[in-house]
Formats: sequence, C-alpha cells, structure tokens
Amino acid sequence: MLNTVGPIIHPNFLLLFFIIKISEEMKKILVLLACLFTLHALANDTAKLYHPEANVEKDIAELLKQAKKEKKNIMLQIGGNWCVWCYRFNDFVESDKELKALMEKNYVVYHLNYSKENTNYSYLKKLGFPQRFGFPVFVILDKNGKVIHTQDSGLLEEGKGYNKEKVKTFFQNWSTDAFNEAHYKE
Repeated sequence: MLNTVGPIIHPNFLLLFFIIKISEEMKKILVLLACLFTLHALANDTAKLYHPEANVEKDIAELLKQAKKEKKNIMLQIGGNWCVWCYRFNDFVESDKELKALMEKNYVVYHLNYSKENTNYSYLKKLGFPQRFGFPVFVILDKNGKVIHTQDSGLLEEGKGYNKEKVKTFFQNWSTDAFNEAHYKE
C-alpha cells in the first residue's frame, strides 16, 4: 500500500514555475527532478517486516505445526521496523539466490517484533533474553520449539553488510540436516 501524503509538487512551486520566465531546458530539469522525487518516494514504501500487534505465542504455535510438517527448524529474526541492520539482513538474504534457497529449504522464518509498542518481554524471557546480543538476533528453534541456538548477528557482519560465507555457514550449521546422525557415524 502506498503512503500518499499529498501532492508531490507544492502548489507554490507550480505558481513560481509559470510566473518566472524559465528556459525550456530548466523546465525539463525541474520535471525530471519531480519524477525522481516521486520514484524515490515509491521506492521507500517498503513492506514492514515486523508487526507489533502480532500474537507471538499463537504465531509460533502455527509455525511449529508447519515446521513439523515440512521437517524444518524455525528461525526467529528478532528486531523491529526501526532496525536498519534487520532490513539489511533481510535484503542481503533475499537478494542472494543461494542464501535464499538455503534459508527456505531449512527454515520456517518469523520476524519477531521488539519495539516501544511491544517488546514481547514474556516470550523473549522464555528464549533466554536473546536481545542481550543486540538486533537483529536470531534464535533457532527445533520442530518442538526447543531453543537450539542463539546467534549474535554482529558475528555475521562485514562492513556495512553481511558476509555471505558466515551467513551460509550459520544456515547450514543449524539446519535439521546438521543434526542427522548419519553424517557423523564412524
């Protein structure tokens, strides 16, 4: 859904546009700038990853059913719509075919909200207060809802983004396949 706050070009700007004699080239530049501002506004209208109004207990109960059915673990990405690094991680994985496929193959993903509106304190307490690692923080649950790993996302970072090999290793090490006894028999 687009956020429309009003006209893209302020009425006073239009008035000045016609009153002052502006060269045709300048008019073209101004129209181009108006188009660029419009495109920028549309590009920034992103879907929210986190939902403060969500009922986490109910959502996780549904995810557990799905995880059992699909033989996957659950990856909780804890953060908020205020968290730049949360969006960076999401965009990083979504834009990389290999990482996205690895995540989708092995995990049911849930964006668990932490914000002023709703800290989900009681559920995070059950998880052992993972927010102590900062945001985003990842908690891996097995198909029965047991916490099997808490991942500090700072250890996956590189510069202003994330390191692909570290993220890939994280996804592989906590997948259900990583716990397959057949891989470890002598």
